[in-house]
Amino acid sequence: MHASEVPSSPLRTAVEDGIAPALADLGALVRIPGIAWPAFDQTQLERSASAVARLAEDTGVFDEVRILRAAIPGTDEVGQPAVLATRAARGNAPTVLLYAHHDVQPPGDDALWESPPFEPTVRDGRLYGRGAADDKAGIMAHIAALRALRASTEGELELGVVLFVEGEEEYGSRSFAQFLADNRDALRADVIVVADSGNWDSDTPALAVSLRGNARFTMRVRTLDHASHSGMFGGAVPDAMLATIKLLATLWDADGTVAVEGMTVREAHTPDYSESTLRDEAGLLPGVSPAGAGDILSRIWNRPAITVIGTDFTSVEAASNTLSPEVSVVISARVAPGQKASDAYAALESHLRANAPFGAELTFSDVDLGDGFLVDTSGWAVAAVRDAFAEGYGVDPVDIGVGGSIPFISDLVREFPEAQILVTGVEDPHSRAHSPNESLHLETFRHAILSEALLLRALDDRGRG
Repeated sequence: MHASEVPSSPLRTAVEDGIAPALADLGALVRIPGIAWPAFDQTQLERSASAVARLAEDTGVFDEVRILRAAIPGTDEVGQPAVLATRAARGNAPTVLLYAHHDVQPPGDDALWESPPFEPTVRDGRLYGRGAADDKAGIMAHIAALRALRASTEGELELGVVLFVEGEEEYGSRSFAQFLADNRDALRADVIVVADSGNWDSDTPALAVSLRGNARFTMRVRTLDHASHSGMFGGAVPDAMLATIKLLATLWDADGTVAVEGMTVREAHTPDYSESTLRDEAGLLPGVSPAGAGDILSRIWNRPAITVIGTDFTSVEAASNTLSPEVSVVISARVAPGQKASDAYAALESHLRANAPFGAELTFSDVDLGDGFLVDTSGWAVAAVRDAFAEGYGVDPVDIGVGGSIPFISDLVREFPEAQILVTGVEDPHSRAHSPNESLHLETFRHAILSEALLLRALDDRGRG
């Protein structure tokens, strides 16, 4: 039975009544360009946190709503503002922690957007704007589900609820672990819902049961103590870019498979997924072949990947006939679930040092590591969220792996080992998170809110039973 054919209930009615207000509030959040990178206006993150705090207060659910910051370990800095709203459980009811983040990626080149990145725009059943999907829609899925639960509940809620919306997830969650330690008692929960993932497609919900880890770092390659004329010395003197190109090329086999000894592969079954689907969802150009070998989803979910995401080198506009003495590159590696990010990084650094051409001098800095995650699917909360998905979408959910990383989940596991962690989300494969023209599929958003409201109802009922 499709979700729209299920008989109405007070909860369903409350969800439907709340969709338009939720979209209006989401649009208001999208208009706030809260980016945690130091180069951007940091007061926008304060605006964003204040807006989320007001939304939490207005639900009428919480006993206390605060905006807090935590120290960044090893520095004299503090992290970005996070919203922490708490409601104590009544009786024997469980407590659920609802996580999302209010910061967003930089917009990139505005010229690549079909509409302004911070002006929410609806086209063809999708809401476009930076953060419309990742992750301000996650915030509003939580808020709208709580509104519906409260509006449809007779008497007082039994369920304990914690809403934690951080402000630096896109910048590495640098104060996250300290925030957990500072607020351990307030954050303690039986179930944690992380609304920062995606779905199988716009119609089919998914529960993420594995996540790759990440290892990001900057590598400086140096071959000269000063720049030299490329005509006078080219052919005998290896410049830094030549050394960098040759070195980076050793990271992959000819087909694009990672060729670093010590980076592991997880063996696990993956659903059918065609090359044509990959081409459609990723925007692969007609003449370009996929990289890697084996099942496509295994390449994305269970194998390592290495991407060069930044470089400091002479721009095209400033190019001159010069041998460059040094080049810096930022390397982002995705680590197979089950391998520690520190072990993968050690393997990468060892490989790069061993393969440095011409004896080039290598320096490594700004190392940022995050472990992957494997979900224990045997818990009662997993069964509850699967039932909620099936009813909320009218389609049975799919267990998926995620090629991306949510490194802070390992912090949650360490701090709250007894909690059951559910990784959900509102994105679909065409959301283009982190890219120009990021968007939210409106019908997926509606189903996600209903599903979360149904899950919260089941958790509240568990306390009454």
